[in-house]
Amino acid sequence: MKNNIRVERAIQKISQEQLAEKVGVSRQTINAIELAKYIPSGLVMMKIAAVFNKNVNDIFELEDSDWN
Repeated sequence: MKNNIRVERAIQKISQEQLAEKVGVSRQTINAIELAKYIPSGLVMMKIAAVFNKNVNDIFELEDSDWN
């Protein structure tokens, strides 16, 4: 699953730590999500999207390999 969290953070000028605090997860979790090493729960995806005032699909995108 692709995501553009890093881009959205840059636009809003917030750190991984600041995003983590707003969402209620650790900075390490945000890092792992950004690196596509961890797929967050639906709730966390929705919280991240809400922080950026975007739809979940604007932040997260399925890849072809996610369908296998």
